[in-house]
Amino acid sequence: MIYHIAIYSDWEGQKYNTAFKPPSYEEEGFIHCCSRDQLNGVIERYYPNSDNLILLHIDDSRLNVPVKYEKSTNDELFPHVFGPINKESIIRVEPY
Repeated sequence: MIYHIAIYSDWEGQKYNTAFKPPSYEEEGFIHCCSRDQLNGVIERYYPNSDNLILLHIDDSRLNVPVKYEKSTNDELFPHVFGPINKESIIRVEPY
């Protein structure tokens, strides 16, 4: 299981699409995700005062695109999804 933090309006704007692609995908070529253990650190570093966040629970075995674990902050390995996240792989969406 991997997780992606998204802005609610980005998710809502794509609710009829078969896959989710956050705006950062176009800039970076992949979608940032994290493990459950990395979640609090990601929120503290990148979303300290943000409202309207949602958490996507992603079953990475159901993704139609590759996931690569790459070094990032503090030399930790983070899952990066190289393509839009097909909605069949998203097993839960919750406010964060």
